[in-house]
This record gives sequence, C-alpha cells and structure tokens, in this order.
Amino acid sequence: MKTYDSFYINGQWVKAQGRETFDVINPATEAPVARVPMGSPADVDAAVAAARAAFDSWSATSAQTRCDLINKVAELMKAREADLVEAVSSAMGCPRHLTPDLQVKGPTFAMASFAERAFVMEQSREAGNSLVVKEPVGVCGFINPWNYPLHQFVGKVAPALAAGCTMVIKPSEQTPLQDLIMAEIMHEAGIPAGVFNLVIGAGPVVGAAISSHPQVDMVSFTGSTRAGKMIAQAAAETVKRVTQELGGKSPYIITEDADLEAAVKYGVEDVMINSGQTCTALTRMLVPASRYEEAVAIAKAHTESLVVGAGDDAFVGPMSSARQLAVVQSYIDKGLAEGARLVTGGPGKPEHLGAGFYAKPTIFADVTNNMAIAREEIFGPVLCMIAYHTEAEAIAIANDTPYGLSSGVYAKNKEAGIAIARKIRAGQCYVNGGSFNYLAPFGGYKQSGNGREFGEEGMHEFIETKAMQL
Repeated sequence: MKTYDSFYINGQWVKAQGRETFDVINPATEAPVARVPMGSPADVDAAVAAARAAFDSWSATSAQTRCDLINKVAELMKAREADLVEAVSSAMGCPRHLTPDLQVKGPTFAMASFAERAFVMEQSREAGNSLVVKEPVGVCGFINPWNYPLHQFVGKVAPALAAGCTMVIKPSEQTPLQDLIMAEIMHEAGIPAGVFNLVIGAGPVVGAAISSHPQVDMVSFTGSTRAGKMIAQAAAETVKRVTQELGGKSPYIITEDADLEAAVKYGVEDVMINSGQTCTALTRMLVPASRYEEAVAIAKAHTESLVVGAGDDAFVGPMSSARQLAVVQSYIDKGLAEGARLVTGGPGKPEHLGAGFYAKPTIFADVTNNMAIAREEIFGPVLCMIAYHTEAEAIAIANDTPYGLSSGVYAKNKEAGIAIARKIRAGQCYVNGGSFNYLAPFGGYKQSGNGREFGEEGMHEFIETKAMQL
C-alpha cells in the first residue's frame, strides 16, 4: 500500500497541515491500496492563495501558450495511460479491461479538444459603440465525484486552463489517485506554479471551505443533488458563480416499431456498465404495453448473460464502497416492498463472489412512476421497466421527474427518435443507441443542475464578458 502525505500547491508538493488520513479501498477486494492525507481549511487557504497569486500572470498568457500547454498535458496523459488505468481501476473498482475505454481514453481526447478552444478568449466583437471582449472568470474551485473521476476532472480543468483561470481541485477521497498522477503531469507539462492546485479531503470540510472561500470566484461541483444544494448555499454568501452536474433518473422510451431486442439490450447495458454508477444511466425503461412481456424476457436474458466480477470477462464490477452497496441493497428491498415484480437479481451478493462490494444486476418489472425506485437515484445496477399505452403517455412519464440530466429514445429510425427527443425535458438524449460525445455539451435541466461541461458550451462557464463603451 502506497502512502501519500502531501498536496500539490503552488507548483510543489506540500505536506498536509493536519494529521488525518484516509485509506483508499479497492472495492473488488476490500483491501486498502493507498493512504492519502485529508485536507483542512488551512490547506484550502494555502491553495487558494497560490491560485490567486498566479491568476494575473496566467490570465495574461497568449492563447497559443495555453494551447501548447494543454496539448502537452494530453500527450503526457497518453504516455501515462497505464498508470491512470491502474489508479482508477484499483480505487473505483471498474474491471481493468473496461477501464481504458470507459474511464481514461475519452478524458484524454477531451483534454486535447480544449487546446484550440483557448483562442476563443482572443475573440472580440463590436456592438454599436462598444467593444465586447472575453476574460477568464478567475480562481475556480472544483469538487469532483468518485464514479468517473478522470472524466469530471477533465470536464472542469481543461476549459479552465483554456480560458486562463487558476484552480483548486478536490477529488473524492475514495478515488484520488488519478488526480495525484494528473498533478505530476501538470508539473511535467510546465503548467506555471499556482495555476493548478490539489487538496484531497472530505466534502463537509474541504468542499465547504472551497465553496465559501471569499477568494474563489467560481465553484463547479459534480455529485448528488443534496450536496449540490449545500454547496450553492455556501457559495451564495460571496455571490460566486456556481455550476453543478447533479443527480438523474433518466427515462428511456422504446417505441412500438423499434427493434425491440436491440433497444432492450442497449438499455440494459447502459444501466449495468460501471455497476450502474452513472449519473446519466437510463434507469427507467418505458416500453409499449403491447410488447412489454417480450421486452421483460429480453431484459432478463441479457442481464443474466452479463458477468459480474473483476476478471477479463466481467461487465459488471463492484459498487464503489460498502456504503454504496448498502444503499443499493436498501433500494432493492424497497422495490420489493413497493410491489414491483423482481425479474432477476435481487437482495444479497452474487453467490459466486466472496470479497468485494458486489450487487446483483437487478431488473424490476410492473414498476409505476410513483414508486421510490422510479423517482429516486439508486446509483447501482437496478433497472425499472414501466409500461405505457400511447406516445403521449410515455413522454408524460418521462418528464414526470424532478431530474433532467439525460434521456434516451429507441425508435424505428433516427427522425422518429429525434421528434420524441425534442419533447423530453433533459440536457441530452441518446437516440437509437447513440454514444457519449465529448465535443457536445453535457449538463442537465431542473434538479440535475445548471451549466454545461465539454464542447463549445463547456468554455462558457469560465468566461466573463466585458463591454467597453468607446
């Protein structure tokens, strides 16, 4: 087990000011893989001071300079892909053979995609007698989750670098190892001292200190809606900008004339990948009543074909922690108590697995949209199947949720799918099996948050607009 004792602050590794530590546990084995220091408000103060001191010079660098540095970071991420894969897989539990494509290659591509976006900052326009210019928002605080840790790291850090912002990053203490590697990469790439600062710690301590800090101009948070509300309240005192990517309970409408087998298999895999720990997971599958039992049979067969474990044939890995496993088990129990029909899976761990925080991939049928398992984010390998009679009813059910992060439609063709997608109140929609796109904006409606990451829109959160009246 590797032990760390320092944070990356002002271009160097600095000993944590407190003595509290946290053991990073491999969810597949339940064994500790690393010990990391837990930060304090004093550590946050030091990191913010470094970011504030570096802002004036960094924000004045040319777009070409920032472009070149971001490209260098992306090159080093490629060179250290094996290290990043090991870091994410060992701390988060994602099966190792799935980790490169699911957790590392995409973020590396996304980092490189923001290099040229640095030149957006040098654009200006005339509006009457005014010159309108762009400036970086300032010192940013980033609070990241454990489920796609490198993905969310890049979604915040890359556009902030491109815009000319400085930053303080707090990874989840459960999955900090890839951020420690990224700090080494930032250093090797030549990111100036103070631009990038890393402090590990608990949300109520380090996250709260970042959110309320008077010298932090903007906070970006990814995590639960409950925690997002607390961060917004903490940030309100200093009226800082807040962007959030929060929870979801995403609907997936399969139409009567769709390729049912392809549609159901896509929906099952979307929920089960990453052990269901995906905020965009299409966890409410809406199926026409005329084809409902056929769909249930397909879902059951395909779910039971997916291997649970950590081997090279595994599709479903462990839950991220004992705590998350307990949450998932409680929702499975709740679904049974609510009267949903258990199709496959259910309470308890898979019989063939000993150590590890594994849950059984679970399908519930005969779910109604007022059940807790259909309204609350479970964040585990649990799929709810709901029957509908008309397209209008399906759209109404889809939109009957406090969330609006993601959605899906599987129709006869792309045009029919797009027509339905336009009626769903969500920040994105996967049509006929579409895949995630790092060049497109990512974010939600309603209680799924505000703001966007990735794509052109991902830059907007880090830009202030100034009008010079001439």
